Amino acid sequence: MRITRISTFALALPQTTLIAPWGCQVFKVGGKVFIILSHDGDLAGGISLQSTPEEFDALVQRDGFIQAPYCAKRLWFRLEDPTLVPGPELQFLIRRSYDLVVAKLPKQVEAAIRSA
Repeated sequence: MRITRISTFALALPQTTLIAPWGCQVFKVGGKVFIILSHDGDLAGGISLQSTPEEFDALVQRDGFIQAPYCAKRLWFRLEDPTLVPGPELQFLIRRSYDLVVAKLPKQVEAAIRSA
């Protein structure tokens, strides 16, 4: 999948920001990370996203999914090749990561994001 498609979808989520440390793209909401996206030129490489512990257990049993390196155990997974899942499923996983991060923000910040 092209990095522009993933970036466009992620940046369309309310109050999402993008920074580019470590040679990858990091998407944040409320100052908290919800996507770490590596890339090779215009093609998306691995993508790391947050999940619930239950979702994590199911995802890492699938081909191409692993525990995300350097991230919280059983909360972050890495999809090594985003082309392994259909676009709608990848968008669902991105949105789920976003929603999990928003839910952990201070209530006033969460309310402002949800009303945007």
